[in-house]
Amino acid sequence: MSSNVPSDPAKARNKKVALICAAAFAGMIGLAYASVPLYRAFCELTGFDGTPRRVEAASDVVLDKTLTVRFDANVRDLPWDFDAKQTSQQVKIGETKVAFFKVTNTSDQPITGRAVFNVVPEQAGLYFQKLDCFCFEDQTVGPGETVDMPVLYFIDPKYASDFETKGKSEVTLSYTFFRSTSAPEPAQAGLHPPKTPAPAKG
Repeated sequence: MSSNVPSDPAKARNKKVALICAAAFAGMIGLAYASVPLYRAFCELTGFDGTPRRVEAASDVVLDKTLTVRFDANVRDLPWDFDAKQTSQQVKIGETKVAFFKVTNTSDQPITGRAVFNVVPEQAGLYFQKLDCFCFEDQTVGPGETVDMPVLYFIDPKYASDFETKGKSEVTLSYTFFRSTSAPEPAQAGLHPPKTPAPAKG
């Protein structure tokens, strides 16, 4: 008589399901990491999740309607002091304005950070247009150095006709700096990414 015990079909089935779930979970984690740049690009293009949009040209229409733009500055896990140089601005819808933020590196070594941003209320993210911003690239600040960082922006005139935003007279632009993981620290202090591209040789 054979002493082999037949396998339990239920246990085999459970093991197979567990393996499939583990593989699916690992796949979802990989997709999540891969989708971060795509998600960020999508948000900048559409204003989704309160993300201000990046545009190439200023508005050619300025309305006689004014709203208040407030500014908020934060840091996470960085030895930086980061503040808005103005707490708020009165802005005509469609008018191009510039706001300044200030960063001081309080450490004894150069540090590279990157700012993430959003707008409150979220519906305003579709109409908060940025022409230029320090948040578009990594920022390196030398030890003990203080740097002014501008953002050039306007509120799209469509803000005034959208039923979700036309009654809102105040928006807040918020930035948070995190330590950048996309670029190595520079060998020398006080180096910053160029604000304009270098002229081509030839």
